[in-house]
Amino acid sequence: MSIEINNESGVGVDEESIVALAAHVLGEMGINPLAELSIVVVDEDAMAELHEKWMGEPGPTDVLAFPMDELRPGGGARGESDGPADPALLGDVVLCPQVAARQAEEAGHSTADELELLCTHGILHLLGYDHAEPEEHKEMFGLQARLLESWQEVRNPR
Repeated sequence: MSIEINNESGVGVDEESIVALAAHVLGEMGINPLAELSIVVVDEDAMAELHEKWMGEPGPTDVLAFPMDELRPGGGARGESDGPADPALLGDVVLCPQVAARQAEEAGHSTADELELLCTHGILHLLGYDHAEPEEHKEMFGLQARLLESWQEVRNPR
């Protein structure tokens, strides 16, 4: 799997851990090992600009996902599921550590944990998951929780 991370935020983040998490999530989702993913870490000003331009919302947000190819886990193009996913450029996940730090404090966990949650969330969006409707929300957030739990087991084996 080719996972590139570019930290433009001016804030130190554990890039190796984020890349390892992304590889874990993609592997667990059955994404072809030749797939490519880009993760960009930006400051609040850059995130606010992206949020307004692409979502029509003011101010910075925590994570944005910009899919390139619409793929489904274990399938080819969206809607096909009769074989492994074709190699593809999945897209970009954009993270904002300053927003993540505020959310982490409110949630009572570390900024690193929040960035892992947000990265997982962004990858699921790249893979076609959404949470606009109650059933979609239940599916996506349940999957997100399972992926983060399996990641914790990989990082901290018993």
